[in-house]
Formats: sequence, structure tokens, C-alpha cells
Amino acid sequence: MRERTGISRFFYPGLYSTMTARYFLMSLLLALACFSVQAQKVIPLYTGTIPNSRDVSDEESGNADRSILFKTSKPTLTIYLPEASQATGTAMVICPGGGYGALMMKMEGADMAQRLVKWGIAAFVLKYRLPSDRIMIDKSIGPLQDAQQAIKLVRMHAAEWHVDPAKIGIMGFSAGGHLASTAGTHYSQPLIDDKENISLRPDFMVLVYPVISFTDAIGHIGSRDNLLGKDPSAEQIRKFSNEQQVTPQTPPAFLVQAEDDSVVQVANSIQFYEALQRNKVGASLHIYTKGGHGFLKIPPRDVWMKDLKYWMRNNGWLPSK
Repeated sequence: MRERTGISRFFYPGLYSTMTARYFLMSLLLALACFSVQAQKVIPLYTGTIPNSRDVSDEESGNADRSILFKTSKPTLTIYLPEASQATGTAMVICPGGGYGALMMKMEGADMAQRLVKWGIAAFVLKYRLPSDRIMIDKSIGPLQDAQQAIKLVRMHAAEWHVDPAKIGIMGFSAGGHLASTAGTHYSQPLIDDKENISLRPDFMVLVYPVISFTDAIGHIGSRDNLLGKDPSAEQIRKFSNEQQVTPQTPPAFLVQAEDDSVVQVANSIQFYEALQRNKVGASLHIYTKGGHGFLKIPPRDVWMKDLKYWMRNNGWLPSK
């Protein structure tokens, strides 16, 4: 912090002493805040060669504070761990949204991770590769590979990170919700090296104003174009319309969306919920009258997250009290 009244040091020594004490206190608080940030660990998602990648330059970019990223090609996992004494054993892999053309790393990543850590949940923000023919051999599977690898890493390091390997969920926002629901419906088809035979199935899904379908009727066509290209086959559309991929083994899901969402039709959440119900998979659907896409104003996160906490407690992923 820069001292704005340096002259007071010589003409008002008492004031200077007070300011010095305040400066020290503020510096200490800042240092502690910085330590907290530094305590978050960022690790590469893969050691060695990234699967399904081309040997090209990294063109990742972002806005000034890196809260939004573009052209990501080097996937990472940012680890947020609660104090060991507060850890519940539950973990959440978080997939930010952005239409498969950007990643909302703060609002749908770091901000959510910090909230979950307060609940005793170990949170892992996934910076996944955004689909691109320039960086990938098959761009349609790149994000899913990264989601599968994230789940695998959390299970592999469960003891180290104080995580119960049977309590690992995946959370996704908007197109990140499509990725999370894809991870929850395509886990039996490994797209990564898994010689250890570690389960890639998330134990539960949290889908927030999610893209679920790629059908012409209700799908988010921008996300579909970015992931599959502008002329996908009928089989590709079916494969990545996750309301059509639900089985009795699909993990339970919590879904939340606003009725007035003008970006992603609320039918995405409704049809996925109905598919889960038909397959007797536990699910909780919350539709608010207003909130738009992103719940940027109403309802505040405290509202729907209260419902989320209640659901997680009822299912044993958080303590009952």
C-alpha cells in the first residue's frame, strides 16, 4: 500500500505512528490473503503428452484479470482444499461454462470453489481444452477427455487430498453443464489412458443452467457448433444429446435453471430430469421464475445453493448438521 501523506511523518509523528500501525496491520492482512491464494495449487492435467493434441503453439488468451479465458490448449486443475479438520471427504470437479468458446474461470470457477470449500468440500476447477481443429485431432472429445482425467486425478490423490473416492461429484455451468452431464453419461467409454482401471464415473452431478441437448428443437446450437462443427451428423447429435444417454447407472443429479433463460431453453433441464426419472435415478430439479441465464441478479446464489446443500445432505455427501 502506498502512503499518501508522507509529509505527516515529519510534522505529525503521532499520526505517523498510528498510520504505521495501520499500514502494518493492512500489510499483514494482505499477506495472509495472498498466502491463501498461493495455497491454491495449480497442476497440469496430464504428465507428458496431452492426448488427442496437435504439436502447435499455445494461443491461450484472456481478459485483463484472466477471469475469462479463450483458446485454452494446456488443461490444468486448480485445487482448493478445506482445512483437514473441516474436510467432509466430498470433492467437486467444477467445469466453467462459456459455450465451448470461452471459460468463465472466476464466476463459474474460482468463486464457486471458494464457496464449496467453506462447506468442507475439496473443489477442483477444471481449465479444459476448448474444442479446436487447430489444437486437436478430434475436437469433439477433447473436453470430455479432460473431464475424465480430472475425475481420475482426484480419485488417484484421494488420500492426499482428504477425499472419499466414493464422494466425487462434478459441477458444470451452461456449456460446462453439458460437459459435466457428458462425463456423467459417457463414463463407461474411457477416452484417456486408464491402465490403473480407476472409475471415471462421477458419484453425482450438479448442473447449473446447463446445456444438455444438441437437438435442433431445444439444443444450444452455438455450443454444438463449437464442439461438433456446423454440420454434425445425426449420430453425433444423438450421442452428445445427454437426455438420450441416461441409463439406470447414470449418477444422481441436481439441476437448477430459470424459466426465463433466453440463452439455454429450460427444456434442457426438464428433459434430462425426466430421463433420470424414467431410469429411476435420483434427481432434484429447481426451476425459478426469473433469473435469466447465469442468475446474474436473481435469485442470488445463496438461494439455490441452500437447496443444493439440502440435497447433498439428504444424499450423504455432506454431514446432516
